[in-house]
Amino acid sequence: MSQSELIKQISDSMQIGKAKLVKQYVTQALEEGIPALTILNEALLEGMGMVGEKFKNNEIFVPEVLVAARAMNAGIDLIKPQLAATGMESKGTAVIGTVKGDLHDIGKNLVRMMMEGKGIEMIDLGVDVSPEQFYEAAVEHNAQLVCCSTLLTTTMAEMSNVVQYFTQKGKRDQVKIMVGGAPVTQSFCESIGADCYTPDAATAAEAAVGLLAQ
Repeated sequence: MSQSELIKQISDSMQIGKAKLVKQYVTQALEEGIPALTILNEALLEGMGMVGEKFKNNEIFVPEVLVAARAMNAGIDLIKPQLAATGMESKGTAVIGTVKGDLHDIGKNLVRMMMEGKGIEMIDLGVDVSPEQFYEAAVEHNAQLVCCSTLLTTTMAEMSNVVQYFTQKGKRDQVKIMVGGAPVTQSFCESIGADCYTPDAATAAEAAVGLLAQ
């Protein structure tokens, strides 16, 4: 197989969530001397971008995205040692979590996977995350972006608390705060002084890259 055929096989296998095949083709690509960065950018990340587009257009749904992301991570695990050796540039670090009082995590996990797919280092705090926890993690990991998720109207106010907590601590101008989830809207985002709202995971990942580049 030529390099371009191998890259295509990795990408195609990943998009349909065939982790075993992804591992097999990635191993083959490395043996044939294809650089880890080429495998990452042209096969895994580009493939995940296509998955994101299909998801945005309702051509595929959450389960398909999750298996594709799992297959992508299987491929990334194999090339990580090489990437570390070549000093791959991370696009930045983001802290993500579902706000205090909310235990939903499917949306948050999707956003995390999409952002990882864009080359952002993600610190996932899980669910039921307090403003203090968001703040401490952002400081500890020197994160430039904080992503808050909620699925409940009753916990939306917690997002406002996160923004206020960063303001109180004098760190508000050092991080961008993104909010998202079913009940969240652009006008809500503006009313609490957050920086960015997106309606879906794929758009969130694109917006995050833009915010980190600022």
